[in-house]
Amino acid sequence: MGRVEKFEDLVAWQKARRLVADVYRVTSRAEFRSDFSLRDQMRRAAVSIMSNIAEGFERSGLGEFHQFLVIAKASCGELRSQLYVSQDVGYLAEDEFKNIHDKSIEVGRIIGGLRQAVSNKRTKVSS
Repeated sequence: MGRVEKFEDLVAWQKARRLVADVYRVTSRAEFRSDFSLRDQMRRAAVSIMSNIAEGFERSGLGEFHQFLVIAKASCGELRSQLYVSQDVGYLAEDEFKNIHDKSIEVGRIIGGLRQAVSNKRTKVSS
């Protein structure tokens, strides 16, 4: 792949975008309509992942990008925790839970790798 020139080029952001769509799709169902708190919290966590990747990329320095990636990865954990609640109370079937959970783990791993690459680049620049 060539040089990444905009946040939309980042695989982490692309996969996070798909994850958001999945979260919105399942939380639009009747099971979540009466539990607006959990629904909205899941949506905010998912949107936070892709938004923090984008915002961090658009910031001026590698240090800020790294920090926003830390936040994005934490939002992956928050979403996974909310997925467990959704499954435990019967809002998500096992296959739906597994699909979104697996995607959130994948996004978290990609963000972790990107975070490490940014950290390595920061170290090189400061040396």
